[in-house]
Amino acid sequence: MTRVVVCRASEADLDVLSPLVAESLSVGPVGGWLVPEATERPQVLRRYARLLVSWGLRHGQVDTTGDRSAVAVWVRRVEVPVPSAGWMYDLQQALGPFASRFALWHAYLDAVVPPVPHAYLAHLAVRPGHEDAARVLLAAHHRVLDTEGLPAYAECLGGRPREGVLAGCGYTPRSPILLEPGGPALWRMWRPAPDTGRSCGEFPPRVRLRRGVTLLRGRVVPSRPGPC
Repeated sequence: MTRVVVCRASEADLDVLSPLVAESLSVGPVGGWLVPEATERPQVLRRYARLLVSWGLRHGQVDTTGDRSAVAVWVRRVEVPVPSAGWMYDLQQALGPFASRFALWHAYLDAVVPPVPHAYLAHLAVRPGHEDAARVLLAAHHRVLDTEGLPAYAECLGGRPREGVLAGCGYTPRSPILLEPGGPALWRMWRPAPDTGRSCGEFPPRVRLRRGVTLLRGRVVPSRPGPC
């Protein structure tokens, strides 16, 4: 196997990594739920992917491989995040009339944030056939998290949470997020901190939300979603 080089991404990688993220969203049911209009979907997902990677570069950490075959967008969550008006503004500017469905998606994600400090894998994208490189990419970050005693959290966009890269890296599925109207399930994935074996027993149950509302520390409030 060719040695996998892991490195931090930079603004110079945007043009390469954004299409990879967009493609990962387009191949599953989430992409169709986010952008029902098939003719508009590729362009909208590319704009969203570029915004997501740019946000990760500014506010978190974006890891990639030397051949840019995999990318992971990370952010540290020391406390339950408050939805960001700045993110909502950027989403509207980037996506225009398509922003509302993405805002609803982030409202779902915000409603079930684990209530303990953790690292959030906001997105993992892998070029087909490079799953081993993605495992190496995640393992490098996990070693840092294990040193800090920090668990990790992610969402599985596919329908088989016990298979694939995340499951192979020690993540186990919790109850899903049920996207409505008529959307797929997103499986919440938890990787406990080393030596604790702690599951995320404090996770909220499965989630169904009405459009335009979210849960914030136990209260139903109008959604102003952010990416974390």
